[in-house]
Amino acid sequence: MIARLVLWIALALAVPAAAQTRRGAPPPPKLTGIDLARAEFLAASGGDTVYFGGSSAALGLPAKALLQRQAAWLRRNPSVVVAIEGHADASDTRDRALAISARRAEEVRDYLILFGVPPAQLTATGWGKERAPTAGMSEAA
Repeated sequence: MIARLVLWIALALAVPAAAQTRRGAPPPPKLTGIDLARAEFLAASGGDTVYFGGSSAALGLPAKALLQRQAAWLRRNPSVVVAIEGHADASDTRDRALAISARRAEEVRDYLILFGVPPAQLTATGWGKERAPTAGMSEAA
C-alpha cells in the first residue's frame, strides 16, 4: 500500500563540522554519505513514504504535498539518485500485487518529474508483495 523512496548517493557528500558537546557527554554519531543525505532528505521533506488507498495507484492530496517537498529537495541535490519502490497489499494475488506496485512506483516517479526532477535521477520498481515493507502492512493499514 505504499511507495517508498530509497536514496542512493551518486557522489560523496561533504561531512559537516563536528558538533560541540559538553564535557563528559559522548559525541553524537557522525552522519556521512547516504546516512547524511537520508537525514537531510527526511528533515526537508517530512518523510520517504507515500501511502495509497486500497487497490489504487492514485495520489491523494497528502501524498502530492509530500512529493512536492521531496521534488524540491531532489532538485537542490542533483547528485542524489533515487530508487522508488512500489509495494502492494499482501492479500492481493501475486500478479495483481506486481501490477499495482509497479503502477504506484511509476505514479510517484511521474509526479516527481512533473515537479522538475530530472528523469535520470529516478528509477521505479514494483516489488508486489515480494519485499513487503514492515510498516503499514496490517489489515487496518
